[in-house]
Amino acid sequence: MKKVFLLTLICVITITTQAQTNLSDYLTQRLPKRETRAVWLTTLANLDWPKTYARSEESIQQQKQELIDILDSYQKANINTVLLQARVRAATIYPSDIEPWDHCITGVEGRAPGYGYDPLAFAVEECHKRGMEIHAWIATIPVGAKNSLGCRLLAQKGFRIRSYSTGSYLDPADPRVPSYLAAVCGEIVRKYDVDGINLDYIRYPDGWPRPSYRDGDTPDERRSYITAIVRAIHDEVKAVKPWVKMSCSPIGKYSDLSRYSSKNFNARDRVAQEAQEWLRTGLMDQLYPMQYFRGENYYPFIADWVENAHGREVVTGLGTYFLDPREGNWSLSDMTRQMYVSRAIGMGHAHFRSYFLTSNKRGIYDFEKQFNATLSLPPAMKGGKGATAPTQPANASFAQKREDKSVTLNWKGASPYYNIYASSTFPVDTKDARNLLFARYNGQSLELKNVNPSLHFAVTAMNRYGEESAALQEAERQVRTPHPSLLSNDGTDIAVPSEASQTDADHYAILTMQGQTVRNIRSKAVRQNKLHIGSLPEGMYWLKVYTRKNKAYTLGAFMIRRHKNKE
Repeated sequence: MKKVFLLTLICVITITTQAQTNLSDYLTQRLPKRETRAVWLTTLANLDWPKTYARSEESIQQQKQELIDILDSYQKANINTVLLQARVRAATIYPSDIEPWDHCITGVEGRAPGYGYDPLAFAVEECHKRGMEIHAWIATIPVGAKNSLGCRLLAQKGFRIRSYSTGSYLDPADPRVPSYLAAVCGEIVRKYDVDGINLDYIRYPDGWPRPSYRDGDTPDERRSYITAIVRAIHDEVKAVKPWVKMSCSPIGKYSDLSRYSSKNFNARDRVAQEAQEWLRTGLMDQLYPMQYFRGENYYPFIADWVENAHGREVVTGLGTYFLDPREGNWSLSDMTRQMYVSRAIGMGHAHFRSYFLTSNKRGIYDFEKQFNATLSLPPAMKGGKGATAPTQPANASFAQKREDKSVTLNWKGASPYYNIYASSTFPVDTKDARNLLFARYNGQSLELKNVNPSLHFAVTAMNRYGEESAALQEAERQVRTPHPSLLSNDGTDIAVPSEASQTDADHYAILTMQGQTVRNIRSKAVRQNKLHIGSLPEGMYWLKVYTRKNKAYTLGAFMIRRHKNKE
């Protein structure tokens, strides 16, 4: 019954989004504060990055700048997760004790760039500077061309390898494969501060003969071999850093549905990927199913993934490359409709691949920037023990505001990341993504310039699992008014107490009794020591004055009650 309801809901959402013509109308809705917005950044054959080979100090700087430009474009679109291909085809983009350098870095297999340059370490640093997660994308079973260095070295070590027209592949039934791939992933997790391991092609290859049902070669047995590899990698990674997210990118259709066929190509039955079972058992924290389809080949199957998420995260993999006429000639609306619907049912999205997003095929990058109008945090993963809230430093305020409109934020804590919020209302609502100013900030102080004096600030701590603490709110600086009685007003104007003239007033604020600001009035608007309140509805209010140093003083409360004359 639940699945039928979800399918019906998706149909309704899809029809609604087909009629959606104005993105600005959509953005009047509150956007999700927690949502994965990802991009696959491909290094295979230098498809996305790098475009320059690192053969000298100058070319290394150029290669670095290419990555900086890509990450800057992601940041402008509020992308929060980068899936960087770190193991390409039995070769790596980092100095490994297990496998050789990939061709993509220097143009020569096995050759290091030198000069102390480590592309993966550089990528981790740059992603974290921008508050982005970085996941090491690992191509597992493919090992490249038969004559490639990585493939030859594996063959020399005695691994069983099969070659087809599409390349060479490890045999998933080879008992040495699980521990070998686990060692590769473990090396990355030990050496680098990656946020996730994303397993690609963790399946039986295309072209591999169907199960023969001889000598134990059955669909169930094949699934057990692939799951054994997943389990070995999971156990190795989690033993080193339990907060590192385990994910994979399965075929976009898990299996046939009762009313929709997978057309003989699905994850579980065709290539032995039991991805939904991996979610259930905790071998996977996330899935990025490659849903590069349209219409009935897409929407019923996202319902199936969500229905079987087992409380974990499923991020829809978008076939963004189909927006290129040479690839698939999809329209922009084909893609945006999928993004609207997936968000509506709680799924994040991931673009395959970077070039087709950042080159703005059919306007997809422009749309992405507007669709992600606010920052978002990747969803928290299971297993954390909660985050401890930051505290105000001794003998100092959390927010120090100056006459030149600069602000210094200082706090104390022991968390790896902090999220900074700002709002014109107090206290700052940290559940509202519109108030999120900086995400996954690594530090305990922040300098801001040209700050609106009416803004209030808050900061939360976030642990490695993505769990967020309660907020440290900016304390309002107030003094007691010597007037315990209500401030005088006639329903049209209110008399400003004389104390306000001694405060170097910048502006006045009228607030509800619950503390929500309903009006800010510049001090220049005061006439004959009165403020106009004629347009306010009847009720109780607070009146505050803010100095040019943004200190707040409560002048008192007042009640608006307008009496109508009887005839």
